[in-house]
Amino acid sequence: MDRQVENGILIAGTGPVGLIAALGLARSGFAVTLAGPEVRSDDRRTTALMTPALKYLNSLHVLATIESDAAPLSVMRIVDGTSRLIRSPVVTFRAAEIGERHFGLNIPNRILNAALEQAVRAEPLIDWKKSLVSRWNLAGSEAAAELADGTRLSAALAVAADGRASPAREAAGIRTTMHDYPQAALVLNFGHSRGHGFTSTEFHTETGPFTQVPLPGDRSSLVWVVRPETADELAALDDATLSMRVEEKMQSMLGRVTVEPGRQIYPLSATLPARFAQNRVALIGEAAHVFPPIGAQGLNLGVRDVIDLVETAAANRADPGSGATLAAYDRKRRPDILARTGAVNLLNMSLLSNMLPAQMARSAGLGFLRGFAPVRAFFMREGMQPGSGLASALAGLREQIRR
Repeated sequence: MDRQVENGILIAGTGPVGLIAALGLARSGFAVTLAGPEVRSDDRRTTALMTPALKYLNSLHVLATIESDAAPLSVMRIVDGTSRLIRSPVVTFRAAEIGERHFGLNIPNRILNAALEQAVRAEPLIDWKKSLVSRWNLAGSEAAAELADGTRLSAALAVAADGRASPAREAAGIRTTMHDYPQAALVLNFGHSRGHGFTSTEFHTETGPFTQVPLPGDRSSLVWVVRPETADELAALDDATLSMRVEEKMQSMLGRVTVEPGRQIYPLSATLPARFAQNRVALIGEAAHVFPPIGAQGLNLGVRDVIDLVETAAANRADPGSGATLAAYDRKRRPDILARTGAVNLLNMSLLSNMLPAQMARSAGLGFLRGFAPVRAFFMREGMQPGSGLASALAGLREQIRR
């Protein structure tokens, strides 16, 4: 069997967050070994990346190859699509309110994956082993791994970008709390006869969000969260019938709807590890957090994992996988991950709950956001970048004091 000793960093996983981590660490000067199969080209989902994540992609020289196939998100709207006794008001968030051209871009995953793959292949500090890790040994002073093809690797730090089931996380002995939701997401793209105006609309329903996000032209992507059996039924419909169902759910906001070929179903769950790093393994992406697709938080949170990991590793180059380094990474990520996962899971549970107090609380909260522009601006900024809402509010307060 081959043996290759890396005096750098080993990344397990070739999804978007693993590829971004490989690029970020390599551009920071680390020798990176990336372990995982060829990048998927059949993923029909899209990813809404907020401006801070886009800035990071731009720093990696990836954004320019993506922009022409992406659509800006200038307006984000929440509509109560339930038939419950207490219904929430429509809340509209406009990027112009906080001085931004857009909140971010909606990018087809196959476009994002292809651009990241091209950048990784061109990076001389990345050695891509196109095989899965079959076994981990984390007992020594290095993280050691054996690949399915027999190659043996070792590194000062292992990065778990290997998904929600994460073998690397399990090998590191990190406990997790997992919860399966009685929900599944039906994912598809559709054309429509009216322009979307670069507006994303999230309808809150009794089974979860029905979220339309703009694509270039008169097209949009859709994530429709329903019960698992309903997702199967919807996916089995013919194109004309499903188009009609989507149009009805959209309340004909975008006119006539025509669904495009290709439908995918994803069961929903939540996963939260007890720690985000341990035993020479740092968790990023879905190895570190899994929650329902509400508010476009998933990959944006994963990009922030990468940013903090690169920063922490660069500050500890002598041993980026040491206990002290991993403890620093855990401290950096904990507040952000706990806040985001807690908020998303709480909102999702409030949608599923038939209890009147939960409906009242959700309605009151959304009503408060709708009625008070400063609060709305705070949450818009916080949704894009943690801490930016508070920073903007404090800056405004200091300006008023100076006056």
